[in-house]
Amino acid sequence: MGYLEGKIGLVTGAGSGIGRAAALSFCQQGAKVLVSDIDDKGGAETVELIKQAGGEAVYQHCDVSKAAEVEAMVAKAVESFGQLDCAFNNAGLAGEFARLADSTEENFDLNYRVNLKGVFLCMKYEILQFLKQGTGGAIVSTASIAGLVGSKQVSAYCAMKHGVNGLTKSAALEYATKNIRVNSVCPGMIETPLLNAQLESHPGMREAMMAFEPIGRFGEPREIGDTVAWLCSDQASFVTGHTMTVDGGAVAA
Repeated sequence: MGYLEGKIGLVTGAGSGIGRAAALSFCQQGAKVLVSDIDDKGGAETVELIKQAGGEAVYQHCDVSKAAEVEAMVAKAVESFGQLDCAFNNAGLAGEFARLADSTEENFDLNYRVNLKGVFLCMKYEILQFLKQGTGGAIVSTASIAGLVGSKQVSAYCAMKHGVNGLTKSAALEYATKNIRVNSVCPGMIETPLLNAQLESHPGMREAMMAFEPIGRFGEPREIGDTVAWLCSDQASFVTGHTMTVDGGAVAA
């Protein structure tokens, strides 16, 4: 039996990369999963991969920046499986690369809507469901090592990821006595389609980023997914308000 056996999980941004890996990790540990994304094709592929692995999953389209869609996503998980026990708020984007004075207001607003407001809305409706059930629950959100330290040319992204960690700590304190745990993960450089697309459009960036990885390689999505599954499990029952760094030692260097 896995350590999420009998649990119902929800993963946003699960159409590829870290989200897909986390949904598969949830499945491998025994959870049934609500898969969500704005990429319907990718989301359907993730559901199929889970089913091929012997798990149960359903898909729900959701733009996390829209409250009605987030509320409907949580309702779909409950409608499909009876309740909600854990959630991974992973949907996000990188936006443009530019120094702050050269950045656009549109980029800042987009980062805000998806990377910070989206996490706030997901937390809100997940916590409301946990309180309605009276069973408690666990939430993990994707921040970044850019949510721990400064990062050049991604000021808006960096600000929002710092915000995710702030939301995490505040919510953890507010609901600690309700058996609701709230944590975040702060990945380093992970081999995802999003990262690879950025590296391909910026010659020399891969080598530059690799130089900041003490472990000597980029991480794999599975390594984040497995960490999230553990944080959502009862094995992490005394862990809340924590920003877990999963970065190959990059921030420690």
